[in-house]
Amino acid sequence: MRAIFYRGYGGPEVLEHGTLPDPEPGPGQVLVALEAASVAPLDWKLRAGMLAAHFTPEFPKIPGRDGTGRVLACGPGVTGFAPGQRVAVMAPPACAAGCYASMIAADAALTVPLPDTVGMEEGAALVNSGLSALIACRTAGVTAGQRVLVHSGAGAVGGLLVQLCAHLGAEVSATCHSRNADYVRGLGATRIIAYDRDALSDLPSQDVVFDLMGGTTHAASYAVLKRGGHLVWLTAAPFEDRGAEYGVRITRAMIADDASVVAEVLHLAAQDVLKAQIADRLPLDQAADAQRRLAAGEVSRGRLILLP
Repeated sequence: MRAIFYRGYGGPEVLEHGTLPDPEPGPGQVLVALEAASVAPLDWKLRAGMLAAHFTPEFPKIPGRDGTGRVLACGPGVTGFAPGQRVAVMAPPACAAGCYASMIAADAALTVPLPDTVGMEEGAALVNSGLSALIACRTAGVTAGQRVLVHSGAGAVGGLLVQLCAHLGAEVSATCHSRNADYVRGLGATRIIAYDRDALSDLPSQDVVFDLMGGTTHAASYAVLKRGGHLVWLTAAPFEDRGAEYGVRITRAMIADDASVVAEVLHLAAQDVLKAQIADRLPLDQAADAQRRLAAGEVSRGRLILLP
């Protein structure tokens, strides 16, 4: 099979494009012919060795946390899937097999049917980002009428959070660069704070803030939360917990692979509640450039998608 892989930690230049043996589905696995894969921040951070304290990948490592394709075969003990079926798959970070490839033997427990009305590229853009957004939204317990602030509203996760909160009836504000203001309004935000020209302090008191950045963004978020408000954070830069000082709750959204959550995300997409955000589409052999662009902060408006 064709694949992108690396034999050790390093910069984008360690990514090789070549041929590896075709995988065989083992017990509890499905063999999938991949048609799209997303490029996520974890991909380049894992390759760079930044997550070595948390994950020890098998080498040669194929990057790619999520992808979509069609089932080719099922391993022993697998039920509920059949050859030709459209699916979305999740690949654990530490395993050698990832989605930057033409095929993957994926765990059936982390494989989800892809609705017919959701395209392959759209599905790949929704899997990991949608998982994070929906878990964060559930952690916050967003309800109709609440004032909610989403940081990084033009990003892959932030953009889906904007859509989810608007769907639930919240009054959504979002931060983004001014060039993305109209785009984020189109996702459902009623108020935009352009971080290159506006002050966060201009916002009225918020019930919920979603922090996807940490650092100075986290620090500035306390002042816009009402007392008793809720600050929900995902993986982010280090920050100082000042919840007690401001009288607010701080909760980490614990993101873990969960097929039932991804199935709900894809169902919402099939119902036109969620719109997949795709920043660009690239052939598989441009994976190194895709990771470079993402690491350099050159990507907004969703995910980069690789086409095997």
